[in-house]
Amino acid sequence: MVMDIMDQARQIERSGKRVIHLEVGQPSAGASQEAINAVINSINHHPLGYTVSLGLPELREGVSLLYKKWYNLKIDPSRVIITSGSSAAFILAFSSLFDEGERVGVTEPGYPSYRQILKSLSLRPVGLPTSKKSGHIPNLSETMVDGLILASPANPTGSILSKSDLKKITQECYDKKISFISDEIYHGLNYEKRCTSALEITDEVYVINSFSKYFSMTGWRIGWMIVPGAHVRTIEKLAQNMFICAPHVSQVAALAALDTIADAENLKAVYKTNRRILMQALSELGLKLEAEPDGGFYIYVDVTSKTENSLELVSDILRRVGVALTSGLDFDPKRGHSTVRFSYACSTSDLQEGIKRLRQYFSDGA
Repeated sequence: MVMDIMDQARQIERSGKRVIHLEVGQPSAGASQEAINAVINSINHHPLGYTVSLGLPELREGVSLLYKKWYNLKIDPSRVIITSGSSAAFILAFSSLFDEGERVGVTEPGYPSYRQILKSLSLRPVGLPTSKKSGHIPNLSETMVDGLILASPANPTGSILSKSDLKKITQECYDKKISFISDEIYHGLNYEKRCTSALEITDEVYVINSFSKYFSMTGWRIGWMIVPGAHVRTIEKLAQNMFICAPHVSQVAALAALDTIADAENLKAVYKTNRRILMQALSELGLKLEAEPDGGFYIYVDVTSKTENSLELVSDILRRVGVALTSGLDFDPKRGHSTVRFSYACSTSDLQEGIKRLRQYFSDGA
């Protein structure tokens, strides 16, 4: 649904009106200049043909070193697989771990593409309702599933699992022979709380990440996954047939991006400022948090004080004041009618303009 909102916003923009984009997790800055320069140099000197399916060896080594820097973990580069964004990693993980008809737990609210990718692979997504009261931690005790995919920080809530909570989940999955996939795409974008990688707890897990969010490289479509050593060959064969390899040019850019942590941290400081400004504004508008936004760049709010139809609300806000938001129905098909997601990945000036327009919308009696 967020892509539909983006399309509606583009149509409004084509008419000459300005839209403030608070609907999509699109970093306000693009790839670093170092990444761009590396690509220019490669284009001028190399054909940029196929790479091996697992990715450039130097990039796999670079990702391995990132885990040493962030988590003090020694990850064998042979376990790192470079993918065409996290989306390709999801396809590879689901295809590797599950057979037709098996059940995979997904949180509600949660990233909507999990459900659709699972369905496209003839797998059965099983909704696991979570709430602010439970810290948006799924309850597996009353549900029979073959797998679980879980994000921390989460989309749309921004919730971060503590190390102890993540350890409990991984242990429960191990005890029940549930394959666990940890979506860590928003790692690095944490504020007061620390992000724990599932690899700090066990190697018997699939971890998925991407250069899209922390490194601001959404359109480059470049990500990675780390899997148990015994699973590498299976993933390699699947990748060879499904994707051949991740785009060579994007792998070159990603390798250079690994040396731009300082730039990424500067942009994260902007997000932190935006988060504070938006939380204050939402409180003033009478919108309650559905979760504590500890990471990522989203805030998920309860809009029942304004409407019981969040899809209608976001459409009306876009039409009347030109602010694009995302209905909670994208993330929770059962309860999302009462929630809306705000993204604060935009520039601070755009965020302030968006807040100004929202105040106008609600003050007009909407």
